Amino acid sequence: MSRVGRGRLDSWLYSETEEPDVRFTLANERTFLAWIRTSLAFLAVAVAVDTLEVGGGTALAVLAPLSLALLAAGCAAWSWWSWVRSERAIRRRDALPARRAPLPLVFGVLGSIALVSLALLA
Repeated sequence: MSRVGRGRLDSWLYSETEEPDVRFTLANERTFLAWIRTSLAFLAVAVAVDTLEVGGGTALAVLAPLSLALLAAGCAAWSWWSWVRSERAIRRRDALPARRAPLPLVFGVLGSIALVSLALLA
């Protein structure tokens, strides 16, 4: 069954594809939501670092929470893009796309940890 008449906002995703097994779509959605929770956790830590005024009046006091907030935004944006790519592959019965986020995410987390650590020592 096709979803061509579903609506204007999501027609670019659902047009000309077959309805997949609902388990695959729901698994993809759970993965998306897990990444969103990770993004919200990064944002919560950014707010905590800023509220606790880690680093006093130094530039690190601004850079540490800013790096975490940017990491949260990047993680949220990547999670949406990954969901779209996976959903299209599932619906087209193609191979799932390669996951590219873990390495940049690791470097982002390590960089944020370094900034927060330096701010704590300042």
